[in-house]
Amino acid sequence: MYLKDMSNGDLVEIIDLGALFDPFVASVSGRYHAGEEMQDEQSFAKQGLLFPSGEALPRCWVDANYKQ
Repeated sequence: MYLKDMSNGDLVEIIDLGALFDPFVASVSGRYHAGEEMQDEQSFAKQGLLFPSGEALPRCWVDANYKQ
């Protein structure tokens, strides 16, 4: 799955989807999808990621108390 980094607008390939969907995990493993070579894996804060369309991540992915 690809998301957009809010700080620079670059696409990020999310490697650990389980962490992305878990509201108790604040960051996910991913790598920038830029250039011709595969980029190194790094950690990205979920709060700094968006869908490529500009839409925010679902609240149930980022807030453990989303039902209240």
